[in-house]
Amino acid sequence: MFAFSSSRLSLNKIVSLFVSNAQLDILPFHSLFVIKSFSSRVSSNLNDHSFTVSFLINSCGLTLKSAQSVSKKICFNTLERPESVLRLLREHGFTNFHISKIVKIRPNVLLLHPERTILPKLEFLCSIGVSRSDLSVIVSQNPDLLNRSIKQNLIPHYHILKSILVSDEKVIKCLKRLLKSSVVLSQNDFYANLSLLRGLGMPQSSISFLVTYHPLIVCLKAFNFAEGVKKVVQTGFDPSKPTFVRALQILLGSSQKTWEHKIEAYRRWGLSEEEISSIFRKSPLSIGLSEKKIMCNMNFLVCKMGWQPAAVARVPVVLCYGLQTRIMPRCSVIRVLLLKGSIKADIPISSVLTSCEKYFLERCSITGFLLKY
Repeated sequence: MFAFSSSRLSLNKIVSLFVSNAQLDILPFHSLFVIKSFSSRVSSNLNDHSFTVSFLINSCGLTLKSAQSVSKKICFNTLERPESVLRLLREHGFTNFHISKIVKIRPNVLLLHPERTILPKLEFLCSIGVSRSDLSVIVSQNPDLLNRSIKQNLIPHYHILKSILVSDEKVIKCLKRLLKSSVVLSQNDFYANLSLLRGLGMPQSSISFLVTYHPLIVCLKAFNFAEGVKKVVQTGFDPSKPTFVRALQILLGSSQKTWEHKIEAYRRWGLSEEEISSIFRKSPLSIGLSEKKIMCNMNFLVCKMGWQPAAVARVPVVLCYGLQTRIMPRCSVIRVLLLKGSIKADIPISSVLTSCEKYFLERCSITGFLLKY
């Protein structure tokens, strides 16, 4: 819009200048043709722009604001190509929701050749078992894959994953996660990372789980991946156990800055480095929680319920529970029993929060708690 507004301003300035000159009887005769030519060019640009905005709104489902923004990146004066692209996408189950998302992220998709460039990718994904509903989700979350080479990208990725996961069902689960990102799988890094895990004694079942559900971790550069594995091993995790995979996913799935923020959140409660390492060993997911969740749950358990931070750190899994759905309701029951004198004040946090709901309710009878405590 700015470009066209600038054009109008320029035209107004020129016209004002010519009018002033005309008043002084110095207006050249050919200047009339300059004004007409400039005005026609601006008018043509404005028409093309309006044409594009109108198409983006009416055919792609964009709002006026989004259409105006996208129109700065793409412009067309014929609908043949964009309409062919939209027709192809809709034939493969794409709705206006998916299409608008694609166009906002990568508007140039509307100018790709539908049969030569887009169709082969869609057909390949469908051929390996990707459903129509998954297809539209995958592409709308990462439309860049429509620009990638099917021979140099999609097919090699599939064969690499197939060699590890064997079943197409697992390959599809992995691809759905992988294709939603802009990460390009490097065969050398991928195989080097898997070789490292096998060398440490990680069983195939754990490797398969890691690749299927956390493929971005295995796609990291070999050096960065090896550093992460080294830290997890040094923390005390056994590569042959399932918890090693969880610890690796938590550590390598966070940036260094995010990791430090979470560690600092525990430090604020006076926990030592050893206590924090113990939290990670006992419950890797407790370190993977958001900083906000860590602080909110610790605040309630320590400040509202009176448990010591060290007591919480000994049972870190409790921090993973929902504050509104599990921690507060159970603690409300405990408060009532404490006020009645039915239970001791030093009741362990594990007795309150870690037991299953049925067992907790059974023990919440006055007699039950008196017998236990």
